[in-house]
Amino acid sequence: MSLFVHKYGGTSMGSIERIKNVACRVAKWHRAGHQVVVVPSAMSGETNRLLSLAKELTPFPDARELDMIAATGEQVSSALLAIALQSVGISARSYAGWQVPIKTDSAYSKARIMSIDGEHILSDLKQGRVVVITGFQGVDQENNITTLGRGGSDTSAVAIAAALKADECLIYTDVNGVYTTDPRVVPEARCMPRVSFEEMLEMASLGSKVLQIRSVEFAGKYSVPTRVLSSLTDVNIPLDEEMHSGTLINFEENDNMEAAVVSGIAFSRDEAKITLIAVPDTPGIAHSILGPVAAANIEVDMILQNQSVAGCTDFSFTVNRSDFKRTLDLLENDVVPAVQAREISTDDKVAKVSIVGVGMRSHVGVASLMFKTLSQEGINIKMISTSEIKTSVIIDDKYMELAVRSLHKAFGLEHSSDTDSV
Repeated sequence: MSLFVHKYGGTSMGSIERIKNVACRVAKWHRAGHQVVVVPSAMSGETNRLLSLAKELTPFPDARELDMIAATGEQVSSALLAIALQSVGISARSYAGWQVPIKTDSAYSKARIMSIDGEHILSDLKQGRVVVITGFQGVDQENNITTLGRGGSDTSAVAIAAALKADECLIYTDVNGVYTTDPRVVPEARCMPRVSFEEMLEMASLGSKVLQIRSVEFAGKYSVPTRVLSSLTDVNIPLDEEMHSGTLINFEENDNMEAAVVSGIAFSRDEAKITLIAVPDTPGIAHSILGPVAAANIEVDMILQNQSVAGCTDFSFTVNRSDFKRTLDLLENDVVPAVQAREISTDDKVAKVSIVGVGMRSHVGVASLMFKTLSQEGINIKMISTSEIKTSVIIDDKYMELAVRSLHKAFGLEHSSDTDSV
């Protein structure tokens, strides 16, 4: 008997009919002799609807009360799923995060999981029940309900799988798995049967929306085998076929891994570039610029400091486009006068495109081919960032889709590699 954690997203739980389909799918696994814990998201659009009600009352609702409101969406879908399972003859019980309990810190709307008590869950599983647990939420040391941030149900599911030492965590979505890039941009993109943890972490951090980055971090930290697969397939698909479908995020590089030089291309449209021109090239200047930005809880992505000329340098960095105005106000009011920068140059119409692959460790010329491909398409590179297994560039956002299509073709990602087997 194996233990599996299933996670179903908002689209999968989007209607009573789809909840019935989820119940039938879970029942199939349970009747095959497996123990199953299910972590559902709120029904599609429900969290936005709930939060909008609060903002009709005031533009700045209290963060604690917002988490109280947002957490109810998952509670409804969990209870509905438990009822749907019972209606098809499966013993099931639902729990809110605080009932498990899933303990978190007190950072409302972006809490981090501290611990999970699996005693009640394991007891129910031994009694032959399917256990349904609300995703996205927990409770802090003061018994306040907290939420983990958007996409937090993925993190909940992986964390529960780690706590229960599950054989695998299955993330059911509205796509077939992890693709070499977004098939809406490149129709020839392939679903990858296998991707390494490192590659998935990079792809999630670089813009791939299939998995929330914190869930990938959790999976890597606790070595939780994680599979991304579709909940929109026929519920009567043979179990053995379903168990080997989608994309397995694995934690060991197999012998043929270096054959796949580049595994995928990630991109993000939500980028803004800021440059402080002619700042003093002195020790501590980077902290003087980015320290106040970090203190304002603004995440910085790519950073570039230019060659010193006459004791001055230009300092560039990128932030999410949603933080652009706030960052600019902070710099103009506090940082520029303090560091005596000559001026600020900005560009909020840029995109980040990245190539990712563990095979880049053992192959030369990968970045060179990327730059050559972009050059041939007349695409200018504004910033470059590299690591062992990825190279990212900042370009004008109007060229993003052209860049992704060209790079996908240049690296032959439309063709299966020797590693495409699970």
